[in-house]
Amino acid sequence: MSVVLTVAPTGPIARRSDNPSLPTQPHEIAEAVEKAYRLGASVAHIHVRDEQDRPTADLGIARRTMDLIAERCPILIQLSTGVGLEVPFEDREKLVELRPRMATLNPCSMSFGAGEFRNPPDGVRRLAARMQELGVKPELEIYDTGHVDACLRLRDEGLLDGPLQFSIVLGVAGGAAATADNLLTLVRRLPEGAIWQIIAIGRANLNLTAMALSLGGNARAGMEDTLYLRKGELAQGNEPLVARTVQLARGLDLQIASVTETEALLGLQRRP
Repeated sequence: MSVVLTVAPTGPIARRSDNPSLPTQPHEIAEAVEKAYRLGASVAHIHVRDEQDRPTADLGIARRTMDLIAERCPILIQLSTGVGLEVPFEDREKLVELRPRMATLNPCSMSFGAGEFRNPPDGVRRLAARMQELGVKPELEIYDTGHVDACLRLRDEGLLDGPLQFSIVLGVAGGAAATADNLLTLVRRLPEGAIWQIIAIGRANLNLTAMALSLGGNARAGMEDTLYLRKGELAQGNEPLVARTVQLARGLDLQIASVTETEALLGLQRRP
């Protein structure tokens, strides 16, 4: 059995003051992604930052980052439209015009730590329809059980094409806690034929990744999800986090999917 490994090198929350190895600028992100690809990652989940390291939906910065990654390796780019809590939804949704192979579709608004993650229903429908037009595969990020139902409503409205691709995010304050029970509950609520991966935030990252792989899910690794390799030890970049996940998968007798295999497994549209 082959599993898809995604690298998430940056994210919207962490700062260099939290971990000096965090890549934030286009060339740094591209370098981190290439190293992850060499280890086995076939998908890169990309957030971009401005020159002051703040989350941004600037199309020029995003395009530059995507181009630098493409120059280095053929990894599949999954562009985040989540961007950051302070960035308006109307700016975030424009990122799909860059036509990455995949992009995030967050189905619901929610509390997110001390802030608010705004995803208005009309805007989500508009974004889903535009992604469908452009052939950009939605990565459906779900933080709680009701988010599954919201995705199924979009499917029933004809705004999502199968197979549905879910990311189960656990451990964000405002969403479901990072527990084994919550992972099992959400997996059981997914529709038949769905593809899914675990995104376990913080200290539960390794344990829940192992559990997800055992349940038939895919995995994500990188500094967006945890800044530590183990308790008290900061990760020296994304490379050791990706290598740890590869080792974990192989220890379970799982194969790491290539880019070509991932395209088929995720049902991605072929492009010239």
